[in-house]
Amino acid sequence: MKKTLALLLALIMVLALAAPTAFADDMEDLVAAAKEEGELVVYGSCEEEYLAAACQNFEKLYGIKVSYQRLSTGEVPAKIEEENGNPSADVWFGGTNNPYDGLAAKGFLDNSYVPINASHLSKDLYKDPDGYWYGIYTGLLGFMVNTDELDRMGLEAPQTWDDLLKPEYKGLIWLSNYKTAGTPKLVANLMIQLKGHDEGIQYLVDLDKNVEVYTKSGSGPSKNVGTGECVIGIGFLHDGITQIIDNGYENVKLIVPQDGTACEIGPVAIFKGAAHLNAARLFVEYALSPDCVELAAQNGSYQFLVIDNAEQPEAAKEFGLDPSLVWDGYDFAAAKADTDQNVEDVMAAIENAGADVGEGRFQTS
Repeated sequence: MKKTLALLLALIMVLALAAPTAFADDMEDLVAAAKEEGELVVYGSCEEEYLAAACQNFEKLYGIKVSYQRLSTGEVPAKIEEENGNPSADVWFGGTNNPYDGLAAKGFLDNSYVPINASHLSKDLYKDPDGYWYGIYTGLLGFMVNTDELDRMGLEAPQTWDDLLKPEYKGLIWLSNYKTAGTPKLVANLMIQLKGHDEGIQYLVDLDKNVEVYTKSGSGPSKNVGTGECVIGIGFLHDGITQIIDNGYENVKLIVPQDGTACEIGPVAIFKGAAHLNAARLFVEYALSPDCVELAAQNGSYQFLVIDNAEQPEAAKEFGLDPSLVWDGYDFAAAKADTDQNVEDVMAAIENAGADVGEGRFQTS
């Protein structure tokens, strides 16, 4: 009996020692292969400051030359689809997950590698079920308002999505362009799920009557709220935190809609046909580590982080932007399947209603 117990204990010790050794060997092999390739090209759809910091830190850690470019989540799919299997970049970093789902469905993302660091994701929700992308952060959708301007006009701040349809808000609301940004795609999915397809589309047509500008980037409205050029901006509330903390706009108030909201998942993914595949795989490991994600709050990005070994930004907690505030009826799988069609339906309905859909209003630059 004692002999059997001793053998069992010895076996447990061997297995305990073997696991981290295997992990280390796998990572050492990947780092060596990535360094042999020597370079990496990244498209980023998060904010420029965070993208630059993340890429520069990766280059510093591994000695791999990184070229990067900030593109909106609408620009990246258009570029990759046009290149048709010969992508000009290796990795896509940040933005919203709906456009990633679209590229994956068309065969333009690579799921041949399962990152070791994906074990630190706090929920299965934060990764694509088929392994095409892995989440690095999540952000809450809502309203950012300029309290000075609302007070000057004698208006109350909107508290619900339906409030945004009030005639007194005509010309005061900014959203981003359905065709170039990921944010309005989430808005469309949310409204259609909350209200039903036809009612959701009609809501967005009615909302359009109060929208002054559709910016190219999802963060565009937030950048104009503090100045008062935009009085009510629809977008991700962490972008509002940036305006309050980093840019000193204390007249910006953040509002979580009382009738339900949704969240983005900011992913990282590898493009199918990536020229520097090992460097891309190493970047995914890096993106799912504190070395990368904790740079966000140091560079004006205050999203909630989705890996369990990273420290949450204090600002996100201070402003109460907890992911648990997401409407529990939001169906991520349905959104993944329906996004492209929903956007087509919304744009067709807005145009059929006789609205201005020109580039002056639906910005592309």
